[in-house]
Amino acid sequence: MNTLVINLTRFGDLLQTQPTIAGLTAEGREVGLVCLENFATAADLLEGVSAVRPLPGASFLARCDQNWRLALQEVEAFVQNLAQDMNPDLVINLTPSLPARILARRLPARERRGFLVDEFGFGQYQNPWAAFLQLSTGRRAASPFNVADLFCRAAGLRGPRPVFALRRPEAAAQTQARDLLVANQPEGTTGFVAMQLGASEDRRRWPLSHFQALGRRLWDERGLCPVLLGSDGEIPLGKRFEENGPPCVNLVGATDLSGLAAVLTQVQALVTNDTGTMHLAAGLSTPILALFLATAQPWDTGPCQANALCLEPDLDCHPCAFGQACAREQECRRAIRPDPVFDLLTGYLKTGRWPTARGLGLRAWLTRQGADGLMTLGSLSGHDQSDRGIWMRLQHDILGPFLDGAEPTSPDMGADMAFSPETRQALAATLDEASGLLELAVQQATLLGVSPRGALKTKFLTTCRRIESTLTTNPRTTALASLWACQSQEQARTVADLAILAARHRSLIAALAQAVGRV
Repeated sequence: MNTLVINLTRFGDLLQTQPTIAGLTAEGREVGLVCLENFATAADLLEGVSAVRPLPGASFLARCDQNWRLALQEVEAFVQNLAQDMNPDLVINLTPSLPARILARRLPARERRGFLVDEFGFGQYQNPWAAFLQLSTGRRAASPFNVADLFCRAAGLRGPRPVFALRRPEAAAQTQARDLLVANQPEGTTGFVAMQLGASEDRRRWPLSHFQALGRRLWDERGLCPVLLGSDGEIPLGKRFEENGPPCVNLVGATDLSGLAAVLTQVQALVTNDTGTMHLAAGLSTPILALFLATAQPWDTGPCQANALCLEPDLDCHPCAFGQACAREQECRRAIRPDPVFDLLTGYLKTGRWPTARGLGLRAWLTRQGADGLMTLGSLSGHDQSDRGIWMRLQHDILGPFLDGAEPTSPDMGADMAFSPETRQALAATLDEASGLLELAVQQATLLGVSPRGALKTKFLTTCRRIESTLTTNPRTTALASLWACQSQEQARTVADLAILAARHRSLIAALAQAVGRV
């Protein structure tokens, strides 16, 4: 069975397709991949891919500026060659953009999954997980699911997520990386700790001075040599680190992706911002200490590797929303100090276990696989008992089964879990109002099925809009609002469909409300 996976995303997200590919190959499928041309070398790191077809997106765009007719011919030729070479029985599109959806529709296949488009150009989702994957992306602090898990579920895979294991570099490449480090190490080196200095945005980057302070303590007290990693655009960061930092091996801009992978197999740990390098290390089982600043948070974009340590600033404003100016002069970047990071990292290197992080002025989350086989987080700093930690766990345990198509139930959270009175009151009010509106929507839809009068239809549509607006008023339920809006507007084709959908969402909201009332 030939399966074609379309993932036209950036480096880190592309690597997180690995569990999906592993799950598909475990079903006996031969898996091909379409990715952007500039990330084709990253696809070489994926295990189980039989063929890679790079999409020359930049070339297509340039051709559009010159002659859109020729551009259309080139795209059509790409699609025809892809169909002929791969002859897919199943196409899975994991990219929500319209071009990717059209590509998935244009390819001949018996079955399609993920992000789709209908014959009129309207977006479709093969299952609720695909819808939630797109809708939760911009909702900070609202999604409890790791992107790798969302990819797997959107692709139609069920059960425990396959282990995130990328293709390991050949022994010769690992030896070459080791020789490179040894040849450039300062005298007295006892080992290596990699540092990814850059990030996709400066506000998501731990200050260079903090990396330098951490590196100096690692070198002075443990003889651990920092190995600087990064892309060509981050070369200035590496040079600035060297100017006032400890002895190091500076490989910023000096390795290709295969060389970077080989280096990551030779270090004792990686200290990193939320980057593609972090995901590469996760797939190679390199120990990770990752820092999540500004809009970055570990719940959805954290490393898909058990026992990785994720640190966040313990600030009420974190994580901040996309496109929102910071009113606190990016305080979160400086909030996590180098000394506690040093203590946590060296504690792990000594014992193989991350030490407790209570009282350090930060949030410390340890990645782990939950009972449902999906990635989740446990706190080493006590923040699993915070309002955010409790709400994320509730969503994980209740929303996950709902998206799977099962009846949602309210879990037993334990006596030590308690919302603050303000959060419980706000959540209860939002959920109770939404539950009542959903009950009203069910009744109105039932009446419409018997007597489709115009006035009743207007009232029903108003109720549907009020459900969305009610859930949007509380920042913690915005993802639920978007999910309802998407499914009610794009997936329910008849009044009967809407009645069934409203009843399903009423069960979801009722389970959440019941849990909130107990916690």
